[in-house]
Amino acid sequence: MFTKSTQWPAPAKLNLFLHINEKRADGYHELQTLFQLLDRGDYLDFEVNDTGQLELFCQQTDLITPDNLILRAAQCLQEATPTRLGARIWLHKRLPIGGGVGGGSSDAATTLVALNYLWGCGLSQLALQHLGQNLGADIPLFIGGQTAFAEGIGEQLYPVLLAEPWYLIIYPKATAISTVTLFNHPDLPRNTPKMDWNTMSLDNTKNDFEDLVKKNHPQVEKALNWLLQYKPCRMTGTGASVFSQFYTKEEALQCLNKLPSSFEGFIAQGQNTSSLYHHLEELHP
Repeated sequence: MFTKSTQWPAPAKLNLFLHINEKRADGYHELQTLFQLLDRGDYLDFEVNDTGQLELFCQQTDLITPDNLILRAAQCLQEATPTRLGARIWLHKRLPIGGGVGGGSSDAATTLVALNYLWGCGLSQLALQHLGQNLGADIPLFIGGQTAFAEGIGEQLYPVLLAEPWYLIIYPKATAISTVTLFNHPDLPRNTPKMDWNTMSLDNTKNDFEDLVKKNHPQVEKALNWLLQYKPCRMTGTGASVFSQFYTKEEALQCLNKLPSSFEGFIAQGQNTSSLYHHLEELHP
């Protein structure tokens, strides 16, 4: 008899900066970025079965497709291991879709970590990261579970310890931005010089996608201009979410309460270690 294992976190991330250094011959882009994990995200529930079948459930029914990263991650784990088990998976979606906060990648990473544990596959974290990398460049970050500086195509991860401030993240309603489209856009800057990690700060870095997104999605520019009234701000990932940093939760909440109706938003605290691994430690101390 299999029981349901619930409340597996799939935390969000921010790109505190994102530089595109060059486009490689294989079509991928060399980049440098600083990932900050957050204490807010989606949640997943799992119920293991012995049929080998995989089923996904979500209130947002348009997400239930065969190419959903959650199902693809589970299938990859089945193919990479001798397991004959399957699972029913419930996704509780709280993060914006196409918002640049890593929701889909984090969901896939949590699926790999959770089913590796629940199916008893015994794969190492590094092996799971290799599986995840074939599905999406950000997935190894979430499997690693540490705030990190990244290079290469995002797969070279160097964990760092940062302050854990509060963030206000806002995004225009009904605005999803295609990462693939932006990476292929001819106007994307692809020549930001590589920097030494020790010389980087928020003052001498940027998001190389920001100007392109503002040009093609004026509602993102409006979100940045609104936040700029209160704090310095920046876009995360390829958008559409933008963020500002605050010293206290109360200060971030005060700003959130002034948010115009054309935007949605949430506050979250930075975390150096993913809540996914806090959950795993509770299950397996």
